[in-house]
Amino acid sequence: MVFFRVYTQKFARELSDVSGFVRNLPDGRVEILAEGSKESLAKFVNWAQKKGSPGSRVTKTDVKWNEIKIREYSGFQITY
Repeated sequence: MVFFRVYTQKFARELSDVSGFVRNLPDGRVEILAEGSKESLAKFVNWAQKKGSPGSRVTKTDVKWNEIKIREYSGFQITY
């Protein structure tokens, strides 16, 4: 088992100012939506692209950056 979502949630919470969610998509991909400071989000993206969970193998990432005025999420959750 890979446990990518669990490790993603753990790392997001370690960053303390990252909120949002991670979920599996029906086609096997994983979607992450994250809000936070640019510095923390850069660390988060780097972690997801290069490290992830011990059993994961990330082959491709698509990253989209948007400016937001008000955060929508509180905490970081695993959703289904």
